[in-house]
Amino acid sequence: MVPAMDRRLDTDTSPYLSLFAALSYGIASMAMVFINKAVLMQYAHSMTLLTYQQVATALLIHCGRVMGYTKAKGPNLETAKKLILVSLFYNANVASALASLKGVNIPMYIAIKRLTPLAVLVVGFLSGKGRPSSQVTLSVLLTAAGVLIAALGDFAFDLVGYGMALTSVFFQTMYLVLVEKSGADDGLSSIEIMFYNSFLSVPFLLFLIIATGEFPNSLALLLAKSTSLSFLVILLLSLVMGIVLNYTMFLCTIVNSALTTTIVGVLKGVGSTTLGFIFLGGVEVHALNVTGLVINTMGGVWYSYAKYQQKKNKPPKLTSDVESHRK
Repeated sequence: MVPAMDRRLDTDTSPYLSLFAALSYGIASMAMVFINKAVLMQYAHSMTLLTYQQVATALLIHCGRVMGYTKAKGPNLETAKKLILVSLFYNANVASALASLKGVNIPMYIAIKRLTPLAVLVVGFLSGKGRPSSQVTLSVLLTAAGVLIAALGDFAFDLVGYGMALTSVFFQTMYLVLVEKSGADDGLSSIEIMFYNSFLSVPFLLFLIIATGEFPNSLALLLAKSTSLSFLVILLLSLVMGIVLNYTMFLCTIVNSALTTTIVGVLKGVGSTTLGFIFLGGVEVHALNVTGLVINTMGGVWYSYAKYQQKKNKPPKLTSDVESHRK
């Protein structure tokens, strides 16, 4: 997830560019969930996978800057200090999300991740931002109810997987709140933010993969798997899509709005949930599970509509949007 830069209303934006930005983010976001799930089915070391993704991003941006393909500035200590906590929360969110995918099927993973707006509302209320509208409140409660109902009908219930998914929701909430309060994106381009986030992530992730015992087993397994062309292909896709997802998320936010990105995220979730019953998930269909997922999806769509109405009723102004959806 890359925090969005300040966005000024631009009436001259091409409708084709707006449509391309929204579609590219939706496709990239949906593809990333399935690609990560495919990799983790063969390579269960989720934090090591995240480390590979972050190193690949940092190296690509650095090479692009050295070769003159991007105007991104070189590393700056003061900027790094401002972004280090943002990077820690970001990686804690993604690491726990990847860990949850090892034990949770894709439809349930997406349903649990839709609890993020509820967590954000609670934190906002506790921090004195006031009570949200009735529609927003009811929609997030409906989303949460859908998760509970779906969980009751989940034959493949994995306590650790559910726990990691809920942990991911917590860290994503803290990440969003921190970005919103820190103003860490002031004066930085999307490429620069991606570089700092990736660069600062590496020491933290190296510590985690050693502390959790993933290393050196993860390296040995990677070497053993390197003889499989199919594994190398999906691993490479995972590394590339990690970069593409962050970039398209930022592009969609600045060309359209954070609201559009949120709506695209919900629609992506509907598609991913449907496809998840068919591919990769190994989902055993149960009436409660399907009913819960439908309720959860309805809550997500209702939430997007409620936020759209709020945005529509506000006068145009200079905004600082924060992207609220990952992987």
